[in-house]
Amino acid sequence: MFDLTALEDAARLVHATMPPTPQLAWPLLAARAGCEVWVKHENHTPIGAYKARNGLVFIDALRRRRPDVRGIVTATRGNHGQSLPFAARGTGLAVTVVVPHGNSVEKNAAMRAFGAELVEHGRDFDEAYAHARHLSGERGLEMAPAFHPDLARGAATYALELFRAVADLDTVYVPIGMGSGISGLIRTRDLLGLRTRIVGVVSTEAPAMALSFEAGRVVTTETARTFADGMACRVPDPEAFAVVRAGAERIVRVTDDEVAAALRAYWTDTHNLAEGAGAAALAALLQERGRMQGRRVGLILTGGNIDLAVARGVLAEG
Repeated sequence: MFDLTALEDAARLVHATMPPTPQLAWPLLAARAGCEVWVKHENHTPIGAYKARNGLVFIDALRRRRPDVRGIVTATRGNHGQSLPFAARGTGLAVTVVVPHGNSVEKNAAMRAFGAELVEHGRDFDEAYAHARHLSGERGLEMAPAFHPDLARGAATYALELFRAVADLDTVYVPIGMGSGISGLIRTRDLLGLRTRIVGVVSTEAPAMALSFEAGRVVTTETARTFADGMACRVPDPEAFAVVRAGAERIVRVTDDEVAAALRAYWTDTHNLAEGAGAAALAALLQERGRMQGRRVGLILTGGNIDLAVARGVLAEG
């Protein structure tokens, strides 16, 4: 996908716009999980999610590769759709984003605030993605895919920060949507010659990547109904699946109730608010608490963009 030089170039590009995010060891989380826990706080980026990195690297590479492009189109449940207009500001590049009906109200508002034209279509991410491809041809727009090596290289910059800041991590848990985050993590681990185990996390209600991992081939699902919208994908990307199959230790499935409990744990133990996918890594660690006893573990808190109404409901349950 990319070498260490290309990754370090991407890190310099990202850090020209935003500082590295912190990785913090929280004692209350350690007590809860029975192990040393380091949280990579990707909720502390200018868009509240790690995908700010993806957009910066993807847009820079696209403009170098295709300086004639004047508009792009993509599909999202929210964070990818914020990252591209965020990165495209001041470039003259128009960004159209397709979201499914019923998408997060606050993520939709943020995408518009960053300058995107928002189009609502379909019942879920995969139907929105198909419509974005249609608009690409109809309007003559460059399609910004849900997975691309440049997106993974952007995500890998958080992995580079984490691995260089915290030595000897036994295991890192990371949620899986379309795969840029876990792919960047795996590739960085390999480039640095580390033995850290990478554990992917999916929702029980959107288990396509887990099913694919178990079957050794891409498996799709009919639905992806989870409040953790960053993991709500039915159709794995084949390129991302190949990276995950080759480099992940295992994939853990977590329920919406487990994610909600982890979201509350983040709030009480760190006073950080996570979105559903952002809390999924902690949910998986707590599910596997017994096997992680005494180890040094990393969690990717991928984002904090949760609607107020949803957060109120989840926190009130506790």
